[in-house]
Amino acid sequence: MDDEPDLEVFSDDEELARDTTAVGLASGRDIQGIPWHLTQYTRESYRHSRNQQYNNYMNLEADVAAAKPAVAAAATKTRPAPMYGFYRSWRQVSTSIVHFQLRNLVWATSAHDVYHVRENKVQLWNSVAQRLTKVIDVSGGPGGGVAPGLGKIQLCTLCAKEGLVVGGGFSGEVVARRQGSQDEFSCSMRVTHSDNGITNAIEIYRPAAAQVRVVCSNNDDLVRAYDASTFQLVSQYRFPWAVNCTVAQPDGGRLLCTVGDHPTALLYDAASGRQVAELQGHADYSFAAAWHPDGNVLATGNQDMTTRLWDIRYPARSFALLQANISAIRSLRFSSDGAFLAAAEAADYVTLYDAASRYRRCQEIDLFGELAGVSFTPDGGRLFIAVSDTLYSSMLQFDRLQNQRRWRHSL
Repeated sequence: MDDEPDLEVFSDDEELARDTTAVGLASGRDIQGIPWHLTQYTRESYRHSRNQQYNNYMNLEADVAAAKPAVAAAATKTRPAPMYGFYRSWRQVSTSIVHFQLRNLVWATSAHDVYHVRENKVQLWNSVAQRLTKVIDVSGGPGGGVAPGLGKIQLCTLCAKEGLVVGGGFSGEVVARRQGSQDEFSCSMRVTHSDNGITNAIEIYRPAAAQVRVVCSNNDDLVRAYDASTFQLVSQYRFPWAVNCTVAQPDGGRLLCTVGDHPTALLYDAASGRQVAELQGHADYSFAAAWHPDGNVLATGNQDMTTRLWDIRYPARSFALLQANISAIRSLRFSSDGAFLAAAEAADYVTLYDAASRYRRCQEIDLFGELAGVSFTPDGGRLFIAVSDTLYSSMLQFDRLQNQRRWRHSL
């Protein structure tokens, strides 16, 4: 809202009583606080109905249908395993989704600090203080923030790394703020004037022996890299299709992986743009990718309702094929130690996979609502999941189980 204060503090008992805690969940309360006893459904019956009726969006529906038998035959067989335990659903935190295919709208930068997008603003949630702080406001209008030279921006993607918070806009805008800075904007620019130039994704990484880079993936078929200290263009590479996500190889970012409006993912040298490999196997467009911290393993998520795992040293085929429940994989994140992969669907399901089992052990987190994003904390100790919903929007927190080492040794 335009009259929303810069700081919101939630402390009264009535507000906090809306949250579901681990104790409440164990006592039978719904994980999102949904009062099933007041509806015509049980949770189980609505889950079944939702699974049957949810309409997954695809661009290449015929290709996905043709590939379905082969995918079913090759899919990695998984077994359930506990990895993260539910802690709390923070109902004070709500998120907004501008573009239904873009869900990288949540980034945790500490054990308690989570950046997220809400109504043309980037906000910071601190779970210890139970406080929301407005970080970037591009809502425009009376009393609303205006990015210099840009005006109102529909924020559709976000990244928070390396001391920077960077948002991308629906008309090719990029706005940034340095964490802790008193300056409202460290950067305010339009990277493209194309009529179809949506900034689909932002990546921030630190190249070896170079300044931090901000990489913009846009719908105008270009990947652009900027020096994060000056926001001057360093490089740009053109693709034969709209670019939906680009991620940098850990420890120096020597390689980039780009996915977009094509089933093939491309690996290429970040400095020269020279193509290194094509990763072929998906049947539709991809909107998500993530590198394992070892720099050799890469995950790609697709509208064909699969996640594929690739060893880039052997790029001819994926070594694991993970099936989603009801919809496209819209967001992928590895924990910082590489132990876990979180795969978020467009709605309702986030699945955690254990890397040590070659992704054969998994934990399925079952919710209701469109998912704005997922993020591990930098130490991997927590996982935040943002549900964007009219009535039950919340930020759910899961904590890594203390018995992790014991059950992993039983593999």
